[in-house]
Amino acid sequence: MYAQFRDPRWLIIIVGLYLLPGCTGVPDGVKPVKGFQLERYLGRWYEIARLDHSFERGMSSVSATYSMRKDGGVRVLNRGFKNDLQQWSEAEGKAYFVEGSDTGHLKVSFFGPFYGSYVIFELDSQNYEYAFVSGMNTDYLWLLSRTPQVSDELLDVFKTTAESYGFNIENFIMVQQPERSDLK
Repeated sequence: MYAQFRDPRWLIIIVGLYLLPGCTGVPDGVKPVKGFQLERYLGRWYEIARLDHSFERGMSSVSATYSMRKDGGVRVLNRGFKNDLQQWSEAEGKAYFVEGSDTGHLKVSFFGPFYGSYVIFELDSQNYEYAFVSGMNTDYLWLLSRTPQVSDELLDVFKTTAESYGFNIENFIMVQQPERSDLK
């Protein structure tokens, strides 16, 4: 009866099931925005700044486009230009609310049943022109904007806010974006 549990695949499954809920966590002290309105958040967002991570390394002109899925979730289309290969790259995923639909905390997946946190912790609630987004911990951070460039004032607010939550702003990457006339 216990022989089946000696198979190492069981250990991988059990550990994986234990870790999956943790992937939709929130960094200490960070609180997702309340009063979130998904309909206003849909559409294209430009990545202005981020912390470095392997899945976007060496990319410029990065954007994320959000639209509704038939199942009530959100279609996520990330797009960026791989400078070393001189070609565009796209990744399509899906996202669902972790809490209620009025809270800016979603789980996003680009691969099967594996989800990561998408935590909107600062948002221009009047016009939905910018958003500060984190992952499950302080290793993931993005400044998103409806326009490919932002003011120095907004960038300073982003850095100050991020630092106050424990993000290492020394490792920020400013994402090269095209001028408005160059947009496709």
